[in-house]
Amino acid sequence: MKRFLLFALLIILTIAGAPGPLGTFREITVPTDDWHKVPALLHVPQGNAKEKYPLIICFHGRSIAGHDISKLYREGIPRQIREGRKIQAVNKDDGKLYKFIVLAPLAESWGINPSQLEFILNDVVKKYPVDTSRIYLTGYSAGGWCTLMSMTESKRLTSRIAAAVPMSPPPMYPENYSRFKLVSDAGLHAWYFAGSAEPQFLENSLRCIDSTNHYQKGLVKLTRHEKAHTGWHEFYDPAYRDSTDNLNIYEWMLQFKRVPAPVQRHKGSYSKVSR
Repeated sequence: MKRFLLFALLIILTIAGAPGPLGTFREITVPTDDWHKVPALLHVPQGNAKEKYPLIICFHGRSIAGHDISKLYREGIPRQIREGRKIQAVNKDDGKLYKFIVLAPLAESWGINPSQLEFILNDVVKKYPVDTSRIYLTGYSAGGWCTLMSMTESKRLTSRIAAAVPMSPPPMYPENYSRFKLVSDAGLHAWYFAGSAEPQFLENSLRCIDSTNHYQKGLVKLTRHEKAHTGWHEFYDPAYRDSTDNLNIYEWMLQFKRVPAPVQRHKGSYSKVSR
């Protein structure tokens, strides 16, 4: 009897630790340039075939990089979905429930850089029902670096991002700190997370916040926690609520969307500006 109970317990633990069903995430490949592709996890919610969904690109930490896609389940939004949490939220502005497409690309080393992200975005927007006015970036550790680098790389890329959530980001390349005017010009909001027990990452977050505030205040917020270089699982959990506005990161993201640029009129033609 004891052997049977032990065997049953092992089966339960094995199932509990296994990735979610295939319908939850599917493994795909996404291009990072004209010649290379990387594996990625993709979650597309069920719904109306004509419905468009907000997109979250989530970047992993350095320890996840490589070729083992199953490592993506260790942390971040993939872990949340594998553990059964629904990545959806009600937008407080319009009262509607939004479900998110989630894409988690796997970098071979360190993380996804901005030029690679542009290729990924072009591919995903073409193939899946993405609401291009609601493209959000988030990442932890090296993934926070990927998020910040993408925010400050070029006007073209910055203008595609509706909001960003960098968690414990390491320092960027020196030239990127001089490009926070791109963030200001795009009105790009960011919610930083950093801990007092990880001073290097907290200092970098404060530097980025100051760089944004130099051009425009009101675009950034900071959750300064007491944890070391960890704790992201709590903040990615939809049950988490910030003490200042009682929002989780998904509800917070939905407050922001890109406004399409006006369509230029040409002589002899007529076009409407979408709202």
